[in-house]
Amino acid sequence: MRNLFRFDLKFDREAVAITILTTLLLMIDHYERLTPIKVIDRVALYLIIPLLVIILVFRKSPREYGFQVGDWKAGLLLTAIVIAIAAPILWFVARADANMIEYYADNWGPAAPLITFLDLIGWEFLFRGFLLFGYARVFGANALWLAAVPFALAHISKPAVETYSTIFGGFLFGLVAWRTKSFVYPFLIHWFISTFTIFAAASAALP
Repeated sequence: MRNLFRFDLKFDREAVAITILTTLLLMIDHYERLTPIKVIDRVALYLIIPLLVIILVFRKSPREYGFQVGDWKAGLLLTAIVIAIAAPILWFVARADANMIEYYADNWGPAAPLITFLDLIGWEFLFRGFLLFGYARVFGANALWLAAVPFALAHISKPAVETYSTIFGGFLFGLVAWRTKSFVYPFLIHWFISTFTIFAAASAALP
């Protein structure tokens, strides 16, 4: 009986902190409003808070978590390749799927690129910086799939055709970050994808 509560578990404290914090930040984003503007909330939750934790709690450089330019030549080339492949697919899907049109069409306007920029810069750092590189130290390349799972689950409220693709899209974004050692290039890709999808859906909704 004296060994009943002996589990012999050893945890990596940083990996545990990253897992708990990432989960809590996603929950707070879903349930709470910190400011009247959601995209400002997301900059605070997904960019500023993780950076403060890295610097003040982990006592490390944000560069270790992909907060850097990284290999910019490879990054720009990979960004251009992914965008060139994704654009025609997005144009077709966003205009053909009624759920995509209904979900995105009303979001288009002059401020749409700025809104998607603010919405995604922290989002991408959370998944392709803080989570990916934080996990990579413990789990190696498996971090690519581990980080893609919460990314996919966070899309569940969005149109099904988009959500089904995110486990693979999350892996691809992570692969770009892994190759370049930077979250910047998956952010640029995601920024284009989001903005272009809204534009394509809005164009399909026009009379």
